[in-house]
Amino acid sequence: MESAVRRLELGTGITVPCLEVGDPGAPPLLLLHAWGESGRSFDRLVPLLRGFRILAPDLRGQGGADKPDGGYSLAGQAEDAAAILSALGVPRAFVLGSSSGGYVAQQLAVMHPGMVAGLVLVGAPQTLNGRPGMAAEVEALADPISEDWVRASLAWFPLLHHIPQWFLEDRVRDGTAMPAHAWKNIMAGLCAAIPPTEAGSIGAPTLVLWGGADNVLPRSQQDALLEKLDGAVLKVYDGVGHLVLWECPDRVAADTVAFLRALA
Repeated sequence: MESAVRRLELGTGITVPCLEVGDPGAPPLLLLHAWGESGRSFDRLVPLLRGFRILAPDLRGQGGADKPDGGYSLAGQAEDAAAILSALGVPRAFVLGSSSGGYVAQQLAVMHPGMVAGLVLVGAPQTLNGRPGMAAEVEALADPISEDWVRASLAWFPLLHHIPQWFLEDRVRDGTAMPAHAWKNIMAGLCAAIPPTEAGSIGAPTLVLWGGADNVLPRSQQDALLEKLDGAVLKVYDGVGHLVLWECPDRVAADTVAFLRALA
């Protein structure tokens, strides 16, 4: 598949790198990564998503993106996603969001419904209101971010399947590349926001993929998503934890391709 990394200047005042893979004439699929990661977290998924023009950016404050002091509200992150599509000349795309990236995807669908042709939410929350258990650790962070702390933070999300060591090492690099203010402000922006499905309506067809052994997001959150998303489809992966994308990218790819091809 053809691939290239472009540096995009966004109307929101920042620049971000974006990996493009696939036929430029194929249906576009925007991938939104989780807090603390980068577009490289999709490295095991992208080769399996054939038949689409894959767009995998690093989001504000993370990876190789600019890391300004502000702009980390949920609405701000969704505006960045919309600006990425605009900078690429893509008026409408399918959107897949992993974990908190799925929260941003929901907000994008509320704020810019015409830009979202369909959603795939992978281990995504319905709400992030409240103070998460790791908040005290994050709020105490100072630069430079310790590699030991990033490695220890992976234990927040127990892994129930084998993950290649190279992939884990790359996620550690993602974590140390983020300044403390980005860690803190992204978390604060996500937790302070009105949940997208309570702030507005989402009309895009939606596939919800959830790990049945998720220790972070209970089944009740997924049921709440289904109630808010008319006609949404839920697939439960038994024996999979919160990091669905990490644990079973092959299943995520197969279900995503089947769902989106039916919409294309």
